[in-house]
Amino acid sequence: MTEPNAHASVEISAPAQRVYALVSDLPGLADLSTEFASGRWLGDVSAAKVGARFRGANRRGARRWSTVSTVTDASPERFAFEVTSLGLAVSRWQYDIEPTASGCRVTESTWDRRPTWFRPITVLATGVSDRSAENQRNIEATLARLKTTAERA
Repeated sequence: MTEPNAHASVEISAPAQRVYALVSDLPGLADLSTEFASGRWLGDVSAAKVGARFRGANRRGARRWSTVSTVTDASPERFAFEVTSLGLAVSRWQYDIEPTASGCRVTESTWDRRPTWFRPITVLATGVSDRSAENQRNIEATLARLKTTAERA
């Protein structure tokens, strides 16, 4: 796999299991995220597992768009999913969780999977012209909220 387009890490003084529960729970992830507003599992699925799909509702200011994601990793060490829009690959999001002596270290990463010709369309839909820079800011904000939420629980 290529290098991510954006990523950051944070040390959290909370058990890795608590952190995994937060990032793999769609309402919990929506509370932490900057653009991901809500999600619902598709089919007979009610929790994260490999192969499970969910519809995500995203927002940025007045702009709204939806995506469909497929979970590719659902273990205590990693929660990850591939995102599509209009049937096209858009991105991969990944949370790596490594236990430490004082809790855990979480790394959030994303890979831009959009075809080149599709990028101008997504700029119109989302209002974001520099997706890598925006995702970097979003990841840093999400990890700060994750740290606060996990350590408070």
